Amino acid sequence: MATIVDIGTLIERSPEIRKGRPCIAGTGVTVRRIAGWHNLGLTPEEIAARIEHLTLAQIHAALAYYHANRDEIDSDIANEETVSEEILRTSAKS
Repeated sequence: MATIVDIGTLIERSPEIRKGRPCIAGTGVTVRRIAGWHNLGLTPEEIAARIEHLTLAQIHAALAYYHANRDEIDSDIANEETVSEEILRTSAKS
């Protein structure tokens, strides 16, 4: 008999891991990372091929979380891009 996995157990948050961002349980891989690759046009299968220790179910759980909480994740992505751009501007002036 196959093991049943409650998909609600596949995503977790912990203040000690990735600053409390939602991650694939037990991995430290953020939903933001999966969403970013998805937004670049990668399929779940292509993402799983890049992060070989993740299952397709974990990728789909991250994408489901992303689509259910899109404003939160997109805001986090935008904030990270802003911080990165500021670091690049500051280092270019040095």
